[in-house]
Amino acid sequence: MTEFNTRRHLFSNSMLDNSMAIFPANEELIRSNDTEFRFRQNSDFYYLTGFNEPEACLLLIKRKGLISSVLFNRRKDKTAEIWHGYRLGQAAAVTELSMDQAFAIDELEVVLADLLAGIETVYYPVLSGLSLDTRLQTILNKLRNKTRSGLIATNQFLNWQPQLHEMRLFKSDAEKDLMRKAGEISALGHVRAMQQCKPGMWEFQLQLEVEYEFARQGTRDVAYNSIVAGGNNACILHYTENDKQLKDGDLVLIDAGAEYQGYAGDITRTFPVNGRFTEEQAAIYQLVLDCQLFALEQVKPNISVLAINKLVVRKMCEGLLALGILQGELETLIQEDKHKDFYMHGLGHFIGLDVHDVGDSGSIETPRLLEKGMAITIEPGLYISNDANVEDHWKGIGVRIEDDVIVTDTGCEILTSAVPKSIQDIEALMHG
Repeated sequence: MTEFNTRRHLFSNSMLDNSMAIFPANEELIRSNDTEFRFRQNSDFYYLTGFNEPEACLLLIKRKGLISSVLFNRRKDKTAEIWHGYRLGQAAAVTELSMDQAFAIDELEVVLADLLAGIETVYYPVLSGLSLDTRLQTILNKLRNKTRSGLIATNQFLNWQPQLHEMRLFKSDAEKDLMRKAGEISALGHVRAMQQCKPGMWEFQLQLEVEYEFARQGTRDVAYNSIVAGGNNACILHYTENDKQLKDGDLVLIDAGAEYQGYAGDITRTFPVNGRFTEEQAAIYQLVLDCQLFALEQVKPNISVLAINKLVVRKMCEGLLALGILQGELETLIQEDKHKDFYMHGLGHFIGLDVHDVGDSGSIETPRLLEKGMAITIEPGLYISNDANVEDHWKGIGVRIEDDVIVTDTGCEILTSAVPKSIQDIEALMHG
């Protein structure tokens, strides 16, 4: 049984009897006129199928305890395949994807109506924004009308996302291997950036050095839009313009990750454009690094990311007080969230098939506790912009340090440790 088939059966165990779950694939998106963006599959659909074509839909059907998987996908089409590439078709979908049945996607409405005979519950995230929403909404509205008239048995519609996203929180051994590879490739991209960086380069040129290394190591996809932010741009958390020249004496922050077979790497490193930290840059950098290393030591089962972040905030405030950037009494500063002037985001997020991965993280009142097999990022930062109310020598310094980890029995496995992050190691690499 394949990994994907196993996932389908595990999900089906959570379904009510005489029910059907509907999982649409993504459709191609138009970039301009008659050209499309490079296709990226819907992560939930991919998690259950491993199928990477657009215009598809998976049905999981549970009748009297028996499970069946039905795929709708594009027909084989010789002309379309000459112009746009191979299509799996229906026969190969059964054999290669371990489906019980496969139909052409243009038959969805007719076949779906037949398959719904005797189905009492339909799982589908209505108004989810999924790309087949419009077509499925039309079909489901017709079904509701038939339900009201007594023509079919379906009497409730439920959202499958909570069950599936809970599954995705816990990484299998196969997923862990893919995430290790994504982390390894991502790290090599950051190493190359440190080696190639020099004053006068443009941010987008350094971005291409990172992404070239991703490709050289075997993946053409990035997990998200790369951030390459020199100087004060590093104080813009999601800066992606990457269109400024890198200046001698500035730091550059790179937040970039490779996507490997669907799984995201997510690394941030900050380093001096000229390869040498100034005294002020080193002070801020070391504080962030100390906080990040401290946070990594706290990661283990039965503690929440929120609880770790509270410890990090205390350590951050102590450091900012020692540097004179914050002034006052420690407990008051913490209570009044004064750190948020310089550290305004959370400590991390789930990571997997999506860089900001799915899963219930709980609430501020009842945060989710970490468990073995979860994958998260740890990414504290300090951002002292040019308009901050501080002494001038601190201005324009933005630092974030981020690694990806998998929670183990007693701690965590760091997936992205192959890229340097100590001051000494960074300077040695850049001048090596």
